[in-house]
Formats: sequence, C-alpha cells, structure tokens
Amino acid sequence: MGELLKRVLFAVPAAVLFIWLTWLGDWYFKGFIIGIVFFVQQEVMRLLESSGNPTDMFFPYTIGLWVLLSPELPYVFEIGIGIFLLFITLQVFNKTEESISRLSTTFFAGLYAPVGFLCLMLIRDFGTSEQGFLLTVAVVLMVWGDDVFAYFGGKTFGKNKMAPSISPNKTWEGFFSGYLGCFVGLAIVMYAVPVEFPVSMKLALPVILLVGTFGPVGDLIESKMKRKANVKDSSSLLPGHGGFFDRFDALILAAPAAYVYFKLLQDFSYVSF
Repeated sequence: MGELLKRVLFAVPAAVLFIWLTWLGDWYFKGFIIGIVFFVQQEVMRLLESSGNPTDMFFPYTIGLWVLLSPELPYVFEIGIGIFLLFITLQVFNKTEESISRLSTTFFAGLYAPVGFLCLMLIRDFGTSEQGFLLTVAVVLMVWGDDVFAYFGGKTFGKNKMAPSISPNKTWEGFFSGYLGCFVGLAIVMYAVPVEFPVSMKLALPVILLVGTFGPVGDLIESKMKRKANVKDSSSLLPGHGGFFDRFDALILAAPAAYVYFKLLQDFSYVSF
C-alpha cells in the first residue's frame, strides 16, 4: 500500500471523528484534545531525550494539564505557583548531569503543545456553540489546506529552498502556495456550511496570513527537533502520518495566532460573538 493511500485511509475517518467531537463541544472536545496533547508531549519528550536534552518524566504532564484546565480551575495562579515551586525544589536535589538543562526542557515540553491546544479550546468557546464550532473547524481546515497546497505547490513549482539545513524539501514556492490552501480551507467553512460564519471574509483575510505563516513555523520547529534527534518521525502511532506531533505540529502555533486575532476582533467590537 502506497504511503499517500495510507495517509488518506487514516486521515478521512480521523477527520470525521475530530469534526464530530468538535461539534459536540464541551468535555467531549476538551477530553479529546487533552488526550492528543499528552501523546504530543510524550513524543516531544522522546525527541528531546534522543537529542541529548532529557526532561523530567512527570512534570511536563503536570504543567500541561494545569495549562489545559486553567480556564476551569479555581485558584489557577496559586496552583501554578505551587507546581513551579515544587519542581524547582526537586531539581535542587537532582544529582544527574542534566539537572540544569532539565529546567528549560521540562518547561518547554510542559508548555509548548498545551498552550497551542489551549488556544484551540478557547476558540471553540467563542460565542454560541455553532459559532465556536465554525471558527475551530475553520482554523483546522486552514492548517490542513496549508499543508496540502504547500506539499503539492512545492512538488510542482518548488525551486528555492526555504530552510535547507532544517527541512531540505521545503521551498518558498510551497510556502506561498500554503496561503492559497488556507483560503480554500476557510472558504469551505464559510460557504459550504449552511450556517452563517461569525466573521466576514474581509475581516478573516488576516487570519489566513497568520495561519499560513505560523503553521509552517510550527512545522519547522518540529523538523529542527527531529533532525537533532536524527529521526524521520516523532513516532509511528498514526499510519501514514508518523506521530501525533507530526500531525499537529503546525496547529500548535497556528491556533494561538488565530485565537489572538479573533480575540482582538471581539475586544474591539468588530464581531459580536
């Protein structure tokens, strides 16, 4: 079975499941996202370990759960301070050679994916349930569209390498093709779904640029980590797609960029959700 066929056969039911749980919202969606984040964190920790930068075994998950549950937790700041103080204190008595480097790698593994996916959950909570659903699916489809168009655009027109020392196959032609993919992904949600989208196309155009820019940055960050760890994929859990980090690397930075933009539209009363 070809690699592309395996990707498609897995991606279609996975996409249906993702969209269905996003539609259900609430803790169906949040629980699903928390599960994805834990898998991503595990792969991030493995990449860091393989590159000679190990993390603490437990605190990345503790920090990540604190981030993801922060909108729901009482005394969230105080709980965060408690986690911080406990982790730092334990590292004082850590006698391994990597004890100093673990201070930074643990916080990276604990914050990177959780912050990105927290922003996706916050987008889902915008406005009514239908509005939050449409905004969330739009961001996800923009990321997917960017990935598809960048791949085929790079294959067809790619000549100028974008970051040859990090990801030799990525080209500037593919990168700019990704913007068109973002537009297509957004247009599908805006015009194919028989529910009014909460943001006009004119106001939504900047989010295409944001997702089309920060999505590839997230992809390159993971590529840089994999190159340092000397591995092709973050894991082999997803047939044809590698690992969870491979599948969601772009979304981890695209979602915060989209969330900040949508929040500013809301705060300055450009939208009513």
